[in-house]
Amino acid sequence: QVQLVESGGGLVQAGGSLRLSCAASGRTFSRYPMGWFRQAPGKEREFVAAISWSGDYTYYADSVKGRFTISRDNAKNTVYLQMNSLRPEDTAVYYCAAVRGIYDPSLLGSWGQGTQVTVSS
Repeated sequence: QVQLVESGGGLVQAGGSLRLSCAASGRTFSRYPMGWFRQAPGKEREFVAAISWSGDYTYYADSVKGRFTISRDNAKNTVYLQMNSLRPEDTAVYYCAAVRGIYDPSLLGSWGQGTQVTVSS
């Protein structure tokens, strides 16, 4: 129903920052809670952060709490993930997707191709 394109990844040294963007199409974008996920080589997909449809509520995985900030701009149909104090273990392909709720990361539809984040030590 909603199409998503992730961007903003790249190569960064430990301690650096990146801001990921998730551009969505569809006029119903603002109705969906959105989540960020990541997949590292040899590991299962991991929940990173979620934000309510209004943007007033957020939820973070313990591994990124205090370092990452999720936000959204419904007027621009875009969700962001500001990543600070990056660590090598943050290296992964990052995906965004609509979710059922900020505490229920069940996907509502498919994610895009993702964007690669590589953190060097």
